[in-house]
Amino acid sequence: MTEQYPDNQHLIINVGRQIGSGGRIIARRLADEFGCRFFDREVLDLAACESGISQQFFEQSDEQRGFFRSLFHLHAPHIGDNNFYTDSISQESLFKMQSDAIRKAASESSCVFVGRCADYVLRDFTNVVNIFITADMEQRVERLCERNACDTTTASKLIANGERQRSSYYQFYTGKRWGHSESYDLCINSSLLGLEETIGFISDFIRKKIQTSPHPMTTSE
Repeated sequence: MTEQYPDNQHLIINVGRQIGSGGRIIARRLADEFGCRFFDREVLDLAACESGISQQFFEQSDEQRGFFRSLFHLHAPHIGDNNFYTDSISQESLFKMQSDAIRKAASESSCVFVGRCADYVLRDFTNVVNIFITADMEQRVERLCERNACDTTTASKLIANGERQRSSYYQFYTGKRWGHSESYDLCINSSLLGLEETIGFISDFIRKKIQTSPHPMTTSE
């Protein structure tokens, strides 16, 4: 079943996720379920295209603070055709460009966004559902071991370091706490039901939230 929405009443689903929680898989399936465009790292491509800034800058800034310490090892030709120099680009300006790209995409069609503070960036949009996916640490470590072909110690460090960066990035730009329930409409542990049942649960939640929205959307099957 694919849901259809009026052009001026797009459905926006923002998915925050712990590392190894299966959040990206869930987000992709939700995009398929509701007929939405899917944006994870695709946001970086879009921001680079819209701004004319090299995608390399957005990739280094992606969901982390303090990357500019290494930015100066890049040379001006990597920046594209705008003739910027590294000292004229701040991480805040990259975040604004990325946010502009997110808002543009959300204004054009129904979308699912993974991370990138999209819940905050799109806070003034209607028909927005903000989800956060967690999972038990043992399962998260196991997923990273399989994904990165590493041992449990390395996987645990990747999770700790990555989530420290995500939390700092999110709090800096939103003033809210990453992963805390007050920032989202629904927080769910994917380990409890498994990925398939979690996707079904979230889909039902989204439909019910749509039905109670002050900006109702029609659906067709």
